[in-house]
Amino acid sequence: MPRITFVQPDGTRHTIDAESGRTGMDAARGLGIPGLRGECGGQCLCSTCHCYVDEQWLGRLPPRHPEEENLIDFVWEPREASRLTCQLVITDAMDGLVLHVPEYQIGGP
Repeated sequence: MPRITFVQPDGTRHTIDAESGRTGMDAARGLGIPGLRGECGGQCLCSTCHCYVDEQWLGRLPPRHPEEENLIDFVWEPREASRLTCQLVITDAMDGLVLHVPEYQIGGP
C-alpha cells in the first residue's frame, strides 16, 4: 500500500497508507487530513482539494486533465506544482508521494 505524506502549512506531517485505485482526496478525507475538504465529492467541480506536489515528484505524476487545468487557474496562488487531489488516482508507483496543503485551505493566511 503506497504511503503518502500530507504536509500542513505549519510543517506538521501526516503520513498515511493509501489504497491504490483511490484518489488522494478520498484517502485524505477518509483519515481526516485537515484542509482537503473536497466539497464537490471528487467530481472536479471545485478546488477545495487543491494541494502542491513536492518538487521531488514534479514530472513523476500523470499530467493534469483539461478540466483540472481550468479549475487550477482559479485557485489561490496557483503554481506549476498545483494539483487537485480528487484527480490524483493513487498507484503503487506513488509510494512516498509528498503533498503540501496550501495555507488558505486551512483558514487563510
